[in-house]
Amino acid sequence: MPRDNVQMAMSKVSLGLKIDNFFAERGFGVNPAGLRRARLKQIIQLEAQSDNDLARLGLKRDDILPHVFRDILYS
Repeated sequence: MPRDNVQMAMSKVSLGLKIDNFFAERGFGVNPAGLRRARLKQIIQLEAQSDNDLARLGLKRDDILPHVFRDILYS
């Protein structure tokens, strides 16, 4: 099974764990790997932006995952 070859950590929680927790909190038993892989680039790009840059987009850091997956989940 292919694995994501990008490993990033934001503060003390890895990005992968952050995504897993996002889905688990919404009732998914496991993280849908295909969705994660398909949107990982967008998540990384947003996570790399400053809080000011995110604010200009109308986002807070905690809004990134709901924003990226907004078409399939609502928060």
